[in-house]
Amino acid sequence: LPKLAALGLPLPLGGSSNHFRTATLRKVGGWDPHNVTEDADLGMRLARFGYRSGVIPSSTYKEAPADVGRWVGQRTRWFKGWMQTWLVHMRKPYRLFRELGFGGFLAFQLIVGGNALVALVHPIFMLRMIFELLRPGSREDYPSIQFVLYLLIIAAGYLLSAFIGCFGLARRGMLKKVGVLTLTPLHWLLLSIAAWWAAVELIYAPFRWKKTEHGLDKAARQKSTTRSLLDLERLLSDLKRRGELATRDSASSRRRLLRVAA
Repeated sequence: LPKLAALGLPLPLGGSSNHFRTATLRKVGGWDPHNVTEDADLGMRLARFGYRSGVIPSSTYKEAPADVGRWVGQRTRWFKGWMQTWLVHMRKPYRLFRELGFGGFLAFQLIVGGNALVALVHPIFMLRMIFELLRPGSREDYPSIQFVLYLLIIAAGYLLSAFIGCFGLARRGMLKKVGVLTLTPLHWLLLSIAAWWAAVELIYAPFRWKKTEHGLDKAARQKSTTRSLLDLERLLSDLKRRGELATRDSASSRRRLLRVAA
């Protein structure tokens, strides 16, 4: 998201820690009550209306899904929402291209449509690679060109995904957990299950909102709340030092902000 913002490209907004000017939010139509990832849709509409979204350099601490079932359910809703967003905005492709420009249009296709498409195609790719490996006569010219091609493409996808994960762990000082990235193929398989489930729901239950259950880890939540408050305090102090925060009654304003955040 920071890189997209720096390039002036549309942002598929996340579901937490968004801040809007109320007048702007109303001008673009607010949230779509029928889209199950209404934040991603709103991010695209803001871009189409000529607005740019920025990223605040702070952290949002949110409890992750507690088990695989809840995680797949969450990803299913995300994929369904991205599919909805892609279908809605692609009703008039030329108009979308004109409003977003070439770079914005390409970013929309890769991030919103591409995420869902890759997850849908992945198991088909895997099955095709296995077929090429096991098909009769394959041992005569083994490895076949098709098998090598599929293997290279899948390996490149896994490695890129693992590299991004490793980079994120490094930035968070959590490289000791890098071993979890060996599960990248399983992660992709679960994403594919979620994407196909989302495609089915898009037809039979397009507006079903499967809420992710949170609040299961109270200790982690208290720790993350404390950390968030400390980050907020540092951010406010930095803004004040740069003269970007109103100084009138700043102490009482800060206390109010901290109470709201708590």
